[in-house]
Amino acid sequence: MGAAFFYHLTRRPLEATLPMLLTKAQQVGWRVAVRGRDDARMEWLDEKLWLVPEDGFLAHGLAGRAHEAEQPVLLTTQRAMPNGAVCLMAVDGAEVAPEEVQALERVCILFDGNDTAALDAARGQWKALTGAGCKAQYWSEDSGRWEMRAEA
Repeated sequence: MGAAFFYHLTRRPLEATLPMLLTKAQQVGWRVAVRGRDDARMEWLDEKLWLVPEDGFLAHGLAGRAHEAEQPVLLTTQRAMPNGAVCLMAVDGAEVAPEEVQALERVCILFDGNDTAALDAARGQWKALTGAGCKAQYWSEDSGRWEMRAEA
């Protein structure tokens, strides 16, 4: 059974935080699906991931394109994960079902702490997932580094 990790972004934007989390997931050998709600936003994120400054390359692709099943990181707006992902990273309020948390190694929910609607959506997801018996952790970067602030 996996767990949902909630990442409250307050200091760094999604395009800076996501590559760090994707790199960590790849270091443990996980294939990842990044789920959003809008195709145009996924294309924007695709462009940002090609500009990762550390080594300049984070292998990934967009769902619906050639070789989606071979991508170590697949950007999608769909629930299906044709790349065999064992880790799901949900952005922009993308929905995550309790059965996904329980079936996957890890689910990461990244949300903008400066957006009231995003905060409300994340609170709703926390309540729904923990209410369904999923393990969850809440991580904040308020202090300047990531710290776990709550666990259920």
